[in-house]
Amino acid sequence: MKIKIIGGGPAGMYFGILMKTADAAHDITIYERNGPDDTFGWGVVFSGKTLSNLRAADEPSHAEITRGFEAWDNVDVVHRGEKISIHGNSFSGIARLRLLKILQQRCEELGVEIGFRTEVADFDSLSADCDLLVAADGVNSFVRQTFKDHVQPDLSVRPNKYIWYGTNQLFHGLTLTFRETPAGVFAAHSYKFDKTTSTFIVECDPQTWKQAGFAEMSEEDTRRYLAEVFAPDLKGQPLLSNNSKWLNFLLVKNARWSCENVVLLGDALHTAHFSIGSGTKLAMEDAIALEECFAETSDVVEALQRFEEVRKPVIEDYQAAAYDSMVWFENARKYMHLAPIELAYVLMTRSGKVDLESLRRRDPEFVASYQGRSTDYADFTD
Repeated sequence: MKIKIIGGGPAGMYFGILMKTADAAHDITIYERNGPDDTFGWGVVFSGKTLSNLRAADEPSHAEITRGFEAWDNVDVVHRGEKISIHGNSFSGIARLRLLKILQQRCEELGVEIGFRTEVADFDSLSADCDLLVAADGVNSFVRQTFKDHVQPDLSVRPNKYIWYGTNQLFHGLTLTFRETPAGVFAAHSYKFDKTTSTFIVECDPQTWKQAGFAEMSEEDTRRYLAEVFAPDLKGQPLLSNNSKWLNFLLVKNARWSCENVVLLGDALHTAHFSIGSGTKLAMEDAIALEECFAETSDVVEALQRFEEVRKPVIEDYQAAAYDSMVWFENARKYMHLAPIELAYVLMTRSGKVDLESLRRRDPEFVASYQGRSTDYADFTD
């Protein structure tokens, strides 16, 4: 099979790896507009279950990915200067660039060709020259736009602003920090992903963003302002920029996932809010599911139809949970009156994926402390 993949991120490369591992005779080419060392962002997160899926799909890349992981089992919620820890959660972090390098090396080992700094414009000609064209070209996918009449994308720009920084302050766990300021409420999502660096994503609602005056600030002034907001948490460490800029989260859905021999994958196909940390996980598990469909049939159209049938319910379930989490953070200021432990409980149960009993199984001490408060749950969530 002749396969062409647009986009050299985790989704595209991992699919190329899996297909080449399944059949070395496949002719696979990946087209990536950036260079091999170019990346945005800092660290990415995987759950324990995702790591099991990656091990089963391709053990050599799994071994490299996990070799340098930073692992933790705690979610920390910081509110009013008090930290509440909830244990029993299996997460690991890795630098995004390190992950890309591992996948690039695995592609090279297997004979998957990657054309870096290659811009693709004529998608029709490219799809005509292969058996399968995979559009893994990210959240602002040009392929999705080209085939919009068929795939029928549903794109929703969310109101909150967020900016993705790094820092050398190490956060030993998935940490959610809330700071109230005269401008409004800021939330930080942070976790370490190697021995020296943590991801530090700052999010705020549009009223806070406007009141703080970010529209008129330089990049340096923005970093300085936010470092001051989170000074107690950063402990003197500066915020590190990697082309960091304010963004609005784009929620991506598509009514159809493929058109003839063209299929969307990863962020081009769907997005899930970063507050549940599933973007890279979903992209790589997309690749696993798509390869499994080709293992069942060599008919391209049939395999792509099967991929949508099998994978779409899974994605819709994740997107529903991520939507609830996203909306919670869009309305975070409504919950700032809660005591720290009450806020921690509401945060842990915000997506509907976790309830009191599952929390009790994870961390009975946290649940006991939460239930020891006299305030009734219904009273402080209104």
